[in-house]
Amino acid sequence: MQLVGVDLGATHIAAGVVNREGKLLSRVSKPTLPERPWLSVVQDIRACVGEAVEAAGAILREIEAVGIGVPGNVDDGSGIVFACSNLHWQRVPLRQALSEGLPMPIHLANDANCAALAESIAGVSAHCDSSVFLTLGTGVGGGLVIHGRIFTGLGGGAGEFGHMVLYPEGLKCNCGRRGCMERYCSATALVQRARETCQAFPETDMLRRVDGNPENLDAKIVLECVRAGDPMALRVFSAFTRDLGLAIDNIIGALSPDMIVLGGGLSGAGELLLRAVRDAIPRCEMNVPRILPRIELARLGNEAGIIGAALLDRQSIAPVSRACAKEDRYE
Repeated sequence: MQLVGVDLGATHIAAGVVNREGKLLSRVSKPTLPERPWLSVVQDIRACVGEAVEAAGAILREIEAVGIGVPGNVDDGSGIVFACSNLHWQRVPLRQALSEGLPMPIHLANDANCAALAESIAGVSAHCDSSVFLTLGTGVGGGLVIHGRIFTGLGGGAGEFGHMVLYPEGLKCNCGRRGCMERYCSATALVQRARETCQAFPETDMLRRVDGNPENLDAKIVLECVRAGDPMALRVFSAFTRDLGLAIDNIIGALSPDMIVLGGGLSGAGELLLRAVRDAIPRCEMNVPRILPRIELARLGNEAGIIGAALLDRQSIAPVSRACAKEDRYE
């Protein structure tokens, strides 16, 4: 028997058939086109599921369950996507809509939680009792897995490390607060730091590589300049990894997981990022050596969302208690 996972993003809908060990057997995708009515997107999700099943040489009635990873606030108990800004969704009854063409159980979870689960079962944090997954991309997503299960917390909001405040009087975040981790530790934040540095130090190699236009900078160019030893790029990267180390140190202090897993686009920096972050974590507290978790790079790449969504059926996510987490909290 097999499972299907769907990674629903603002750009693409990706789906695949996955076995219970977390091996991806097929993969299909199509554009999301989020400006459409949500029911049109749901139709394409159903189509992707069918195409993925066909590509795996299976038939729909052999599929045990379908899991959907959504970039927003979801409740697997009710099957509702409460809020998903990238898709412009509010209170979308996704499970109910999908069940009209998919008769098997359908599970929902936040996409970062899906990636965290995938790595804990089939990736770098397999066999860890607890792990924290951080996606370092356009924003900062996160997921927490304890005893092999996603910990969603009250209202499904656990693991939103990107909106942990590092600097109370810091930069304004899209969430409305100031100083969030996302404003300092995302790929967007890295590029913004680099653009500001280019304006102050026009002799930097970063600016030369984009023909004098800092708006053409991206994270890849910044990291290339870091590897090449450009002093200004090194300054930007040092400030970035200092803040990422601060955020991870706070996570360690609060949760002390077995492993911190770094994923998302910036994890492509590989050992350059890994060494810098490891070096940024204090090794002692009050002159007493600390027991630190391993900090590793994610292994599953872009397939983690599909694999983790499919594996939602393998674990039990405790439904939100309607008594203490009423829907009006999402208003």
